Amino acid sequence: MDFVSIRVITGDVARLVAFYEKATGLLATWSTEDFAEITTRGATLAIGGSRTVPLFAPGSARPADNHSVIIEFLVEDVDRVYENLTGHVSEFVKEPTTMPWGNRALLFRDPDGNLVNFFTPVTPAAEAKFAR
Repeated sequence: MDFVSIRVITGDVARLVAFYEKATGLLATWSTEDFAEITTRGATLAIGGSRTVPLFAPGSARPADNHSVIIEFLVEDVDRVYENLTGHVSEFVKEPTTMPWGNRALLFRDPDGNLVNFFTPVTPAAEAKFAR
């Protein structure tokens, strides 16, 4: 089994896709006006409109209502990314900070309020865990 993607449901697909394209520097692949994907080497961030929810189960997901999941991206230099995102991100939750497990992490909210963590391994153990 492989974990391949996470899907965020939103009321404004174009706005959220534009945000993640700017934040990641990656272009989305659009399937329909209600569904786009931003693909990295390790996984895909799928962004679906609220009109797609009934295809699975009506009422099973609500846009802009996440209070438990953090979307995480491994980046080469989190401090540089922080500088680049200043002015684009409206709410930084935590500026770059070195965490006890060896990652330097930046926590912010996307336009729907979802938590996003960009991180860079900075200790030998963390670097070894994410060695490419």
